[in-house]
Amino acid sequence: MDGLNILYVEDDARLAEAVGQLMADEGHRLSWTASGEQGLARAAAEGFDVVILDRMLPDLGGIDIVRRLRDAGIASPVLMLSALGRAENRTEGLDAGVDDYLAKPFDPPELLARVRALHRRAVGQTHSAVILFGDLECHIKARTAHRQGRHIPLSPKEFALFRYLIENAGEVVTREMLLRHVWNLSFDPQTNVIDVNVGRLRRKLEEGFDGPVLETIWGTGYRLVAA
Repeated sequence: MDGLNILYVEDDARLAEAVGQLMADEGHRLSWTASGEQGLARAAAEGFDVVILDRMLPDLGGIDIVRRLRDAGIASPVLMLSALGRAENRTEGLDAGVDDYLAKPFDPPELLARVRALHRRAVGQTHSAVILFGDLECHIKARTAHRQGRHIPLSPKEFALFRYLIENAGEVVTREMLLRHVWNLSFDPQTNVIDVNVGRLRRKLEEGFDGPVLETIWGTGYRLVAA
């Protein structure tokens, strides 16, 4: 992946400097502003690959920024970074049009991974005829899954889950992300629906094959790995 052009809207100058250095070390270009109003104007006028928003800003908050961007038809992927990390806070952000939500303090490698995942989805990887990862294949139009060339029969929901995981292959996918993007829910129904479907998908992807491909990251979510 070539270096990304990233906008960061954050009123904490020290944190902005640290994130800027983190992105520069990965070959990305980060533009920073401490003003929500300026951030909105730049995000609307310039073609950023990813926009990272603080939620609480002195003038225009991150939720208002993303709502205005979406109302204007601007689809730039938005990652919200916030000290407000409760489930209801994440739900409000996702409902407003945020693509991903990460609570402060955050792990720098996770921030980088989420930025990469957002960009991959934004550039239209999901529209490819086939997504390949390790010995796994996801055929988008045919809605079929294969491992080592062998067809794996999946239910519609299992395929949707498999597709989302392979679109984010190698990255940790949280339960909140699965609820939002696979089940189209902005709240946790407090059921084991995710665990049941992940368990079924794991068995189908791994039984009769050498090596696991679907990891459980306890307390966080799941990750598809190459066998």
